Amino acid sequence: MISIWSDSVKFPSFEQLKKDIKTDVLIIGGGITGILCAYMLKQAGIDYVLVEADKLCSGITKNTTAKISIQHGLIYHKLVKRFGLEKARMYLDANMAALQEYCKLCKSIDCHFETKDNFVYSLNSSAKLEKELHALNQLGYTADYVGNLPLPLSNVGAVRFENQAQFHPLKFLAELSKGLSIYEHTKVKELMPNTAITEHGRITAQNIIVTTHFPFLNKHGSYFLKMYQHRSYVIAYENAADVKGMYVDENDKGFSFRNYDKHLLIGGGDHRTGKHGGNWKEISEFATAHYPDAQARYYWATQDCMTLDEVPYIGAYSKKTENLYVATGFNKWGMTSAMTAAMLLRDMITKKECSYAPVFSPSRTMLRTQLFMNAFEATTNLLTPTTKRCPHLGCALKWNPQERSWDCPCHGSRFTENGELIDNPATDDLRRPN
Repeated sequence: MISIWSDSVKFPSFEQLKKDIKTDVLIIGGGITGILCAYMLKQAGIDYVLVEADKLCSGITKNTTAKISIQHGLIYHKLVKRFGLEKARMYLDANMAALQEYCKLCKSIDCHFETKDNFVYSLNSSAKLEKELHALNQLGYTADYVGNLPLPLSNVGAVRFENQAQFHPLKFLAELSKGLSIYEHTKVKELMPNTAITEHGRITAQNIIVTTHFPFLNKHGSYFLKMYQHRSYVIAYENAADVKGMYVDENDKGFSFRNYDKHLLIGGGDHRTGKHGGNWKEISEFATAHYPDAQARYYWATQDCMTLDEVPYIGAYSKKTENLYVATGFNKWGMTSAMTAAMLLRDMITKKECSYAPVFSPSRTMLRTQLFMNAFEATTNLLTPTTKRCPHLGCALKWNPQERSWDCPCHGSRFTENGELIDNPATDDLRRPN
């Protein structure tokens, strides 16, 4: 199982940290968010260091579908209802700035950057599409309704955002990482105020940014309550259709589509980590029925951190942690959210006012329906008797037969058949029985 991106790029190598160092900003985590943060701080003239426990982009980043869009499902009518027009506009403005930054950077990087329209379609609810268009009109953004989509699905149309983009994310990040101050194979074993302890060195920093997908520090921020993780699957097909755009179903259980080179990328089979879902089988059955001449060339899966209110957590790690920052909970929209995080955190580090910071505050209210669902899931699995327990917070692990892994339904940690860590927030392998 390898993504189409991983099969066509080579990253520069970086040495392991083997000494004590000091820096203004330490970034922990070498995925897209960490690399963009490092790049933004370098451009601002700030002294920084990025450390990655493995190799750059060896985690979630390599498994994206790489759509750069400010249209995150039918999100804007929800934001207006939950937060009001002002904060909904902050979210829109932040993502527009992120899209513009990608457009600027990709002019000088060979990463197959293409401008494409993005569509959020519905199989059966034109009312949802109308609500979204009304909210966008209130926010002053022009989108339109489109029918007759080039998809083999009976649908009632879509909301279209023009001039969005898609690219090859790893080619972009491999080029962007050249010349950055990075240490690979440098795992942070302990984090204290202004200090990180690694296996072979101590890093002293005025500011620390955690970009490890799911935050690993449990005693602050309550991220284990404020998020859960969600898996989705992709197959890249040859000899399939050119859909001439990027498409996603407004229903979480639906399919997504985009083309890359001579491939059609179909995503779907989604489920909460540790639960059952359609996985690749659902996509394969759909493709067999609707694209009978297509050949599957690449299979991969990804995992997304989902927040209580569908807005990322970007900013101070908690109210009690001075000079400690976080970027997480991108809700399946990692490309624009990562750029938004890098720009916002740069501004916070440099004490520059950022007009859209309040909507992303990690300390905003936790009183959302999803909080109680997360708490119920955690309680249920903590009380489930089993010999396989997650080292993160002790939840019962569930066997995933499709991917042959042990998955945690509480917070999303995953382990190989042999107990080796795949995905965080756990930081260690499973303990072997004596």
